[in-house]
Amino acid sequence: MTESEHRTVLLRGGDVHSPADPFATAMVVERGHVAWVGSEGAADAFASGVDEVVDLEGALVTPAFTDAHVHTTATGLALTGLDLSGARTLAEALERVRAHSAARPADKVLLGHGWDAARWPERRPPSRTELDEATGGRPLYLPRVDVHSAVVTTALLDLVPGVTGLAGHHPDQPLTGAAHHAVRAAAHAAVTPGQRAEAQRAALRRAASLGIGTVHECAGPEISDEDDFTALLALAAEEPGPRVVGYWAEAVSGEKDARRIRELGAIGAAGDLFVDGSLGSHTACLHEPYADAAHTGTAHLDAAAVAAHVAACTEAGLQAGFHAIGDAAVGAVVDGVRAAAEKVGPARVRAARHRVEHAEMLTPETVAAFAELGLTASVQPAFDAAWGGEDGMYAERLGAERARTLNPYAAMLRAGVPLAFGSDSPVTPLDPWGTVRAAAFHRTPEHRISVRAGFTAHTRGGWRATGRDDAGVLVPGAPADYAVWRADELVVQAPDDRVARWSTDPRSGTPGLPDLTPGADLPVCLRTVVSGRTVFVRPNE
Repeated sequence: MTESEHRTVLLRGGDVHSPADPFATAMVVERGHVAWVGSEGAADAFASGVDEVVDLEGALVTPAFTDAHVHTTATGLALTGLDLSGARTLAEALERVRAHSAARPADKVLLGHGWDAARWPERRPPSRTELDEATGGRPLYLPRVDVHSAVVTTALLDLVPGVTGLAGHHPDQPLTGAAHHAVRAAAHAAVTPGQRAEAQRAALRRAASLGIGTVHECAGPEISDEDDFTALLALAAEEPGPRVVGYWAEAVSGEKDARRIRELGAIGAAGDLFVDGSLGSHTACLHEPYADAAHTGTAHLDAAAVAAHVAACTEAGLQAGFHAIGDAAVGAVVDGVRAAAEKVGPARVRAARHRVEHAEMLTPETVAAFAELGLTASVQPAFDAAWGGEDGMYAERLGAERARTLNPYAAMLRAGVPLAFGSDSPVTPLDPWGTVRAAAFHRTPEHRISVRAGFTAHTRGGWRATGRDDAGVLVPGAPADYAVWRADELVVQAPDDRVARWSTDPRSGTPGLPDLTPGADLPVCLRTVVSGRTVFVRPNE
């Protein structure tokens, strides 16, 4: 424990968001944990016995956020590399590629991220010929915003012998499946350890600056590599910053596999263990064909494979989890977990808190099954903000009627499904308050949840998803992971006016949160603290 973690600090003169006292204005932190939360009058009794008194000057203190689904190195490479998410046209994207190539003459492979042809007037991705011209014939890896397909240059293909014979290779279309994984591996192999560490630091700095105290790194052999994963965990352990909880997405068949997962430093064989792909790339696995393509997507694992993994993980005391987006993929997960429960016992499966990442296309039956089997839904509300609505990409892929069923957060909460919020960064940016806003103002009104429920899913929900119920909330004994915010008036926002009116009545004892109405300014992070250690201070504050 560092000297700063030993220090006793009194924060006072603000608003402390705590269920221990809904009107708290002060908090004492001692030995990296919350020691006391209470009123300004009671804080006087502590003032002389602490090492430091911090005047909050009216600022809001909340638990630090947990982003439950992050690809840290890729996020950092997007922050330090070529980001096409803001390109408004194909022509602008190609111009950015040209400028990036000129600016990075020493890079063995050029890396970019974030294009989405659905948003461009041209309605098509860049061709290989266009990219060859824009890079001057250099290797370039350019994944789509969902990272389930990519366009590349001829020079990168030349680094992957036999790629043209792999599934998912299309001469004039983005690469998917095995072909995509092969070129991604070749591109990432060209990243030096120094570049990788620079990217990881950039990502963790960005997270800390947004009040994120913990990130769940969702890694695996089809996404990154073991060196990347272990280097990230080592860097996070050695340097001040958000804590990193690691998941490694590799199938487990017995104790030997489980031991290897643990030796890598992972707490689970979970995260992006792919049951299917994504809607944007037409690779999410559906029961009925896409509205704009004559097929049902791609299945990587069936219910039997899911059952084998879940049973082996449960018996080894390890968390299991899967990436599942389409209704057929989510159905395969439910059927597989249910079969595993029949084999090893439902109580043991529920206790293991297995996870499903994304879980977008659910039915009332699969929602009920998640609750019955104790599955945590690790979800990304920003997906709905980006692609939902009557005119969004979901409606284009699925038709408006099916699209309206996606991401049913209210139904999941009503059924008792544990929710953990994340970004899947760099698919959508690290943006915790924006994420809570996206859930509270879901494009489909019946799926909206209260700001308080969304905030809980993005704080306590992330800790619960790792098996810990004692954190993500500012009460005595909890880890002192908190953020200090400059925010406007605190309110209680719920989809139902009657709930909102009662909750804002002082008698309800409901602590308020910032107004997240679309268009309102989001809170600004002034300081982020992890285990009592300051990991971010806003400049000039």
